[in-house]
Order: sequence, then C-alpha cells, then structure tokens
Amino acid sequence: MSDIKLSSLFELETVEAGLYRGQSWDLGFRALFGGQVLGQALAAAYETVDKDRVAHSFHTYFLLPGDAKKPVVYDVEIVRDGRSFSARRVKAIQDGRNIFYMTASFQVPQEGMHHQAPEMPDVPPPEEVQSDIDFYQENFSKIARPMREALSYHKPVDIRTINAANSYQPVKRDPTRYIWMKARDPLVGSLSVHQAAVAYASDYHFLSTSLQPHGVAVTDKSLRMATIDHAMWFHRPVNLNEWLLYAMDSPFSGGARGLVRGQIFTQQGELVASTSQEGLMRQVDV
Repeated sequence: MSDIKLSSLFELETVEAGLYRGQSWDLGFRALFGGQVLGQALAAAYETVDKDRVAHSFHTYFLLPGDAKKPVVYDVEIVRDGRSFSARRVKAIQDGRNIFYMTASFQVPQEGMHHQAPEMPDVPPPEEVQSDIDFYQENFSKIARPMREALSYHKPVDIRTINAANSYQPVKRDPTRYIWMKARDPLVGSLSVHQAAVAYASDYHFLSTSLQPHGVAVTDKSLRMATIDHAMWFHRPVNLNEWLLYAMDSPFSGGARGLVRGQIFTQQGELVASTSQEGLMRQVDV
C-alpha cells in the first residue's frame, strides 16, 4: 500500500478568493504530469460553484511544460452562472507564466433522454492483469532513472495495462489500448474528488497509443511527446474506488501530432466518461 494519498493532490490551499495553490508530484517525467494539472484545475473550479452543480465537461490547452518541483497556482474566473449551468475558466500559473488553460462547465443534475451506443470491450478482468507497478519493478532496468526514483508517486492509482509489455517492444500493432484503473487506497469525499482523480488518471498511457502503428516504443530516446490539448465529458457519476476500464484508440497521426480518444466504463459496462487528446509526437536526432 502507498503512504501517498491520491486525495491529498486535490486539497488545494486557498490563497484568496478565486486563487488556489496545489502541490506537485514528481513522477519522473521530463515535465510536470499533465494529469495533475487537469485534476487540480477541476478541483479549483469546483471551489467556486454551488454545491448542487456537477462538472459535465472540460476543455483544456497545455501552453508550457510545468515544473514538477514547484507548486502550481490556479486562478479561477467566474464566466457565467445560469439557472442550470455554470462556466469557469481556470489559468494554471508557474513562475508568473500561464502554463495551462481550462474551461469547465457544471450543471444541476437533471433527467433527460438517454442512450449508450458503445459496448464495453471484452478484456480480461482486473484480477487477471498485472499491476503496472509490479511490471515496472520487474523491468526496472528498462525505465528511466528519474521514473525509478519516483515509483512511489505512481502507486496511488492502481493501473493495470493489458499486454503492458507492448510498451517496451517496438513492434507495429493496432492503435488501441485498454487499462484498468482504481484508487489504491479508498478515496473519501464527494463526487468532485472522484472526478478530479479520474481526470488525473485519464492522462496515463493516453497519447502513447498513437505510437503503436509506427513501431516506436515509449522508451525510445529520440522520442519527444507532449500534450497539446485534452477534453473530457462526464456522462454519469464516477467512482474510482471501483475498477474502471479505460479503452483508448488513435484514429490519426500526422504533422508531428497524434490524436487519441478514450471511453471509460464501469465493470457493469456503463459508459461514465469520454476523453480526447492531441499531442506533439516527434522523433529527433540524438
């Protein structure tokens, strides 16, 4: 079990009205993990809306790489409060520079017409899939030194990648990926905490799905990857205390960019959230 609590990442310090500070986790990547900024920005926006309103979508742009060794300040602008919907714009700031923007929309829960088209993929249950942490420890020599030193920060979310070994094999394959994810320690709190946590986890292994048709391993030293934008829609209440299946695919890559889409299902097959992301995907001379 991990001593680092996932919920602590979304416990923001209030600097003043509309201004919040979040502490950073260094996951051993080249820059601050984008999922952290997604989750914390959503948590900051939640601080400014009425308690009866629930986030149903957000759209974001990553402008500059963040520094994982420094906290992030979130400046929340109240764009609109209507009878049913509220809109917020959030700036993430480090060293006086805007590194990220989010526009988030909240709604008073309402009944309405309902349908779900996609079916949950037929994959092995989480109990039959090895945890990524165990896989990393077995392949310790294959992961970068900064990430080796940061493994404890990867433990709060139990992520189990189906056929995880593919990440280290430069073999061309279909641009689809499936992972199970669940909070390792029970998440205590309201729906807002679970949404922030799922937003955080939604950035794991996402953009690298675009590499698969090209036979390029995520560990390739010539590879440069960075998120440009990330969007998410919450269809139903999410609960990261239960296993969720994250089904990802990449319909296109080109122009040094990759596009990925994701659908998040409960074990009962209910679609609870959808995601999309575009990112830089470039190989350089080393």
